[in-house]
Amino acid sequence: MTTNKKKIFITESFSRSGRALLQQRDDLDLVEFPNMISAGDFETMLRQHAPVHGVALGATRFGEPELEASKDMKVVTRIGVGFDAVDIPALSRRKIPLMVAGTANSPSVAEQAMFMMLTLAKRAVEMDSIVRDGKWGHRLGMLPYDLYGKTVLIVGFGRIGTRTAKRCQAMEMNVLVYDPYRPAAEVKAAGCEPVADLDAALPRADFVSIHCPKTPETVGMFNAARLKLMKPTAYLINTARGGIVDEPALQAALSSGKLAGAGLDVFEQEPPPAGHALFALPNVIMAPHVAGVTLEAVDRMSEQTARNILSVLDGEPLRQNVINQDVLG
Repeated sequence: MTTNKKKIFITESFSRSGRALLQQRDDLDLVEFPNMISAGDFETMLRQHAPVHGVALGATRFGEPELEASKDMKVVTRIGVGFDAVDIPALSRRKIPLMVAGTANSPSVAEQAMFMMLTLAKRAVEMDSIVRDGKWGHRLGMLPYDLYGKTVLIVGFGRIGTRTAKRCQAMEMNVLVYDPYRPAAEVKAAGCEPVADLDAALPRADFVSIHCPKTPETVGMFNAARLKLMKPTAYLINTARGGIVDEPALQAALSSGKLAGAGLDVFEQEPPPAGHALFALPNVIMAPHVAGVTLEAVDRMSEQTARNILSVLDGEPLRQNVINQDVLG
């Protein structure tokens, strides 16, 4: 017995509301796969269920082997906005769109960046330990800082960077923006100061918040030379992707007092290995790559991912969410 149903792979973290949008359709068959599945197991699973027509990815890698195993892939989507784990040229060769969740998680990441700035400036970890450890009298020896009047440099002025800028402006900070792909007029219209030279802007910043994609151009962007340009009182925040910051160089700068602190939601290797050098530093706060994965963001991203899949299957792809625009007619 044959069926005309399209088979859609979704991760186990796909939200109930996102599933509901797909389950309303009687022409779709949903297959769930684990979030942390190995490349080999994922390829085998695709082959077993082939033909597979759509996939909603978490962090799982996807490229030529997975496309071959799928047999009839029509659309690849990410429950998020990053796409460095997807082989875009492989998709484009087959005219398959790669789609992302648009603005669904950008408020959440912007909030995490602001949270990390505040946590570091207000010395939240130290203040908490002073109370818990009965060292009340030490509080005046490690006074916190204000964001008010400070200068923040936002690297990348896309969906997340623009929202981070608004939150920094609400804290009455001076906002510099480095993004060579955005017109200076657009940055000025948002009430920020565009900077064309990253190296020249770094010495001005009290905080640097990274919001650019991970590309060959941005890998190692914050290396030892760049970190040396920052003030010793400055803080670096990375909620974008691991690898944009050179971790050994960051560890050296933080441990030698050349940089005041850092907030990291992402790492070169995820999860980072046990005993990572950054773990021993008290001036680093860390999170396990969850800036864009709040309860609300998962709902928004899953729902947008479901709409992305349906738009392609119905012949009207949501163009603004397609990364490889070359596949569109």
